[in-house]
Amino acid sequence: MEDDILTQTEHERWMDLALRQAERAYEEGEVPVGAIVVKDGKVIGKGYNQNEQLKDPTAHAEIIAITAAANALGDKRLDGCTLYVTLEPCAMCAGAIVLARIPVLVFGAYDAKAGACGTLMNIVEDRRLNHAVHVIPGVRDDKSTALLRSFFGSLRN
Repeated sequence: MEDDILTQTEHERWMDLALRQAERAYEEGEVPVGAIVVKDGKVIGKGYNQNEQLKDPTAHAEIIAITAAANALGDKRLDGCTLYVTLEPCAMCAGAIVLARIPVLVFGAYDAKAGACGTLMNIVEDRRLNHAVHVIPGVRDDKSTALLRSFFGSLRN
């Protein structure tokens, strides 16, 4: 699998693009989570949290990026793709990742309250499901965590 042989630096470069999406969410008053879908060295989907703007509990960065990628490919299956997301996906997003058959997930910060890719549960690597995802955690976690702390700190003030 091509994504398994990418260097840490290459994963960091892609994660930087997901962080740009998270910064956009931050600027728009949304929880700063960003995601991109990469296939064959190209971004084919991107998204950031838009729950507040759209008044939609499903408008997570991952869902928006997955939908954009599926539309770009004209297929519900995202074979050969890698999803980069700045925060460990929740159960809803983890389920969508499995259903889209995304082979590789790279995430930044762990989510102690809702993480479903290793923290609270591990939906994406559960062998009882019909698809398992290779997970690469902690890429640019310092930047992802700093952005989230800044956002929630500003809410408290």
